[in-house]
Amino acid sequence: MSKKKRFLNDIPIYLITVLLGGFVIMQLFIGSKEQLPPPGNQIIIEKTNYAVKQPEFPSNLTFASEKVPLDLFDVKESLDRELITNTYYHSSTIQILKLSKRYFPVIDSILNANNIPEDFKYLCVIESSLRNATSPSGAKGLWQFMQATGREHNLEINSYVDERYNLEKSTVAACEYLQKAYDKFGSWTLAAASYNMGKAKLQRRLNEQKADNYYDLYLNPETARYIYWILAMKTIMSEHEKYGFHITSKEKYAPLPVDTLIVDITITDLVEFAFQQGINYKILKEFNPWLINTYLTNRSGK
Repeated sequence: MSKKKRFLNDIPIYLITVLLGGFVIMQLFIGSKEQLPPPGNQIIIEKTNYAVKQPEFPSNLTFASEKVPLDLFDVKESLDRELITNTYYHSSTIQILKLSKRYFPVIDSILNANNIPEDFKYLCVIESSLRNATSPSGAKGLWQFMQATGREHNLEINSYVDERYNLEKSTVAACEYLQKAYDKFGSWTLAAASYNMGKAKLQRRLNEQKADNYYDLYLNPETARYIYWILAMKTIMSEHEKYGFHITSKEKYAPLPVDTLIVDITITDLVEFAFQQGINYKILKEFNPWLINTYLTNRSGK
């Protein structure tokens, strides 16, 4: 055995460990020293505790002037679920709040003109998040009309035009549906529930269960949550700062000034037509999403 090997064998193992440990620590210190900020700069770390709190529960609540029976445990817990869900669904709720300043004035005026309670604007909110959405089942627009229901309420739907995307006309159609539902059920709450599951199905459930109001019905999971979702959005949007959404009026999307042009002819090129009006096709579509193609066929001269 060489002297070198014998020398290493004579060194206690714990001493080698200590020496190696010290070397590693020195390298870490040297490495970290290179990343330190220049002299005079300070890094301040403030400790904060993120608090997730129970949203404030309303002491009383109505939908379209109809009292919500919050004294019933199942009603209270169902509403609580939707309050929690939408209070902490930050990105969606913030966008809805910002869009509401643009769309609520139009919706409110049409609801009022048709004697439909203003609370139904929150039905529009949960249907589409105030966007011209298309559902997996094919419902379209802010009010999410299926094609057959839209045509039943005088919305034009063809290869050139889809008035489900027209805010004013689809809101009028929604008013017609809701008025007929109210005439049938005698309750705005049941009228709202029928908007989700259909008038015929809702009537069958009422008959089967010998019930006369929404809160006593056992329903499919979607409709069972539907009214509580509307109520939760009404509660949050009416007092959004109380629920942690600190959005000023300036931060909301204001209504935009528009010109209205009456057209009763066929337009073969909407791109060129847009340029003639001093805008582009993108802006034309933004304000007229009911135009389906890059041309407008109007054989009837409507």
